[in-house]
Amino acid sequence: MLIKKSESGRSMIEMLGVLAIMGVLTIGAIQLVSYAMATQKKGTVETEIVQIYQGVRNIFSAAEDYSALDNGVFGAMGISQKNPYGGTYSVSADVSNPRQFTVHINGLPKSDCEYFKLKRWTESVEYINSNGQRGGAVATPADCSDRAGNNTVSITYF
Repeated sequence: MLIKKSESGRSMIEMLGVLAIMGVLTIGAIQLVSYAMATQKKGTVETEIVQIYQGVRNIFSAAEDYSALDNGVFGAMGISQKNPYGGTYSVSADVSNPRQFTVHINGLPKSDCEYFKLKRWTESVEYINSNGQRGGAVATPADCSDRAGNNTVSITYF
């Protein structure tokens, strides 16, 4: 009998090296998917806010003001009040100026609250934030610090 001294298998170290490389690639892929999902959520909210704004303007085009505006307008527009973050959208007339209305995005995490607060919303009333930056919205709480993800951004339109 002949005994063969060379083996054709892989060593444990080689297998661990391959697994480590696969792990690094998987982590990178997960981060890319997570970033893509976050970007898609922001884009969806931006599109839906424009639809809400245009819908309210169309429904109230013959009215002098928005004092009769309430969340029933969502049914008339055929738009869901649920946003991609698991929160809701709501609308209200501006009490101090009924010729303006406000769209609220409820249930935002801190980073996205800050993003939407500083975004320049077309046709919105612009605000100067406490840090001197201009933005098209205000946040509640003002620093988007609700850790439970219950931050609200309010955009006022005229």
